[in-house]
This record gives sequence, structure tokens and C-alpha cells, in this order.
Amino acid sequence: MSKTEIAQALRFQGGACTALGSPFSGGLLALAADDVEAGGPVADLTAPWIDADVRAQMHDAVPLRLLGALHDLVLSGDEPALAAAYPRPDRPADPAEAWAAARPALIRWQDRLAAFMSHEPQTNEVRRSACLAPGFLTIAKETGLPIRAFEIAASAGLNLSWDRYAYRFGDVAWGDPESSVQIDTEWEGAPPPVDARVEVIERAACDRRPGDLAAPVQRRRLLAYVWPDQFERLARIRGAIDLARRLGVVVEEADAVDWAWRAKPKAGAVTVLYHSVFWIYMPPESQAALAQTIASLGASASPEAPFAWLRMEAPPDNLAAMELRLTLWPGGQERLLADTHPHGAWVKWKG
Repeated sequence: MSKTEIAQALRFQGGACTALGSPFSGGLLALAADDVEAGGPVADLTAPWIDADVRAQMHDAVPLRLLGALHDLVLSGDEPALAAAYPRPDRPADPAEAWAAARPALIRWQDRLAAFMSHEPQTNEVRRSACLAPGFLTIAKETGLPIRAFEIAASAGLNLSWDRYAYRFGDVAWGDPESSVQIDTEWEGAPPPVDARVEVIERAACDRRPGDLAAPVQRRRLLAYVWPDQFERLARIRGAIDLARRLGVVVEEADAVDWAWRAKPKAGAVTVLYHSVFWIYMPPESQAALAQTIASLGASASPEAPFAWLRMEAPPDNLAAMELRLTLWPGGQERLLADTHPHGAWVKWKG
């Protein structure tokens, strides 16, 4: 492989960022690709992936690691010139101007940026709950039972509090109207069953490397992976972090395959194992092992102790959009509930 492969991955992700509403990130990655081809500091930072093809780099989210590392430097306040060139609500930013400030910063802070990029992105997109919550409403409506919610690959656990946010599904509102986290989305289709009685009696979550919301550096890392010209997303995740800290949300450090057994069905409640934008990052052997665990949990369900698998994941043939799918046991019937934007900006509800 070569620098050409890295540049291609940067440009591919840049196009995706622009298409998903972040032209600043798209422009920055295009300039980073030029820098790689010229043998600049981005070539040094991406050197660990020099032998990886474009597909492997996208799987490892190399371009997103670079974007996150730069944004983290901005949020830290340690590079004022770079921060001054980044987007603000009162001023659109020019990627070329930002890159002029970024290039010397990449050299000055190379070790720090390389350390940031040394492990996978730790994202926690709160707006995905705009898709997940209707799934939970469907489960509650169809079972009439209290909910036990178990989230795998939960990052810092911000979507563990899905029932404590306020939502608008088209013309229909649901949730806590006084919540500090207000979530709307471009909704298409009939509303979800907002008349369902929702009572969460147990909730737990795991992640291979959970974010510790008590640590300022880790809170900043979550913010760093939100694209800097998407101010609404930044405000939403800040509100969700504050709420999670007040609620004392805890995410256990564990592998999803091992931990999923925690979600064994219990009589008197519906047990829900759920996740979002996680499956594609697992190696095939882990996918197979987790699917087998889920099938075993489903096989142990009964009418008094149903089990649900709720997931927002990409179909194999289209990584630019997501599907919300539900499988409910006993029976094990799988249904497509919705198509959705990767960040929850729109939901096409099928119900």
C-alpha cells in the first residue's frame, strides 16, 4: 500500500462529512489528503496505517481519528491560533484558513495527536435515540411490560437515558418536556406508539473502553468527535453529558460478547438488548459469536419473560444510511422498523 491509499481514505471520508452536513470537516480532510501526498505531517501521523488499504483504514476510522485529534486540541485551549480559525456559531469557518493554522500545530503537537489517534473513536451520538426510542415504544406497546434495558458498545452511556429526553416525532411529542436534552428529527411516516406505557425498571451498559464522564479529558474526547461546524449536535451532547453525570450513569468495562449474557430474560418484564452503529466495527468472528449469544437468549424467552434485540445498524450494501431492526422472542420474528440517518437527523418510520 502507499500514501495514495491514505489520501484516498481521507478524501472519501471528507466527501461523507460534506454529505452529512459538515462541509468544514470535508474541506479539512481534503487538505489533509493533499498534505499526505506532499509528505507533510499528516503522513507521519497516519504512518501506522501505511500498509492498510482504503477499506481497512475506513474500518479503523483513520480520517475520523485525525479530525477528532485536531478538534480535541482546539477544545483544550492549548492552540489558540487553531481555535481562532475553527467554526463558531457567529462566524462560518474557512477550511483553508483552518488548515494554515493546523499544519504547524500538527508538527508542534505530533506526539499528543498520535497518542489521541492510537485508539478507535469514542463517539456517543445522542440523536440516535430519536430512532431507538420509537423502537422501545414499539416493544412496550406490544408486550405491555416494564423494560429492562441493556446497551452494548455504549461508549459513555448517553443513549442509556433515552426515556429521559424530550422528543418530537413530526407533529407528535413524547418524553420529558422539561428535559435538558431536546431531540427533534425530520420524521417521515406515522408516529410511533407514544401512548405506550414506558417503565424502565433496570438499565445497564458495557463498552470495551467506556468513557468516564467524571474525567474532563474523556468528556472532551466525546465532544472532539462531533464535527465542529455542527453546533446543535455539540449543544445536545453537552446537555446529555450533564444529565448523565447528574443521574450517575455507569458503563461497565467489558467485551460485548461476554457481557451480553447479563441480558437473560426475567419474568414480569421485557428484556431488551440494544446497540447502535457498532456491528460493522466488529470482526466477523465476534459478530458470529454475539449473534449466537443473542439467539440463545431469544430461545430462552417466554410469554412471561420476552426478549428483544433492538439495533440501529448499517445494511451490508449501504453504509451511508442505517436501519432500525427489531427481533422479538418468543417467535423471533425480525422486522424493519425504520430507515434512519447515521446521526439521527431523519427517520423514515415503517412501524
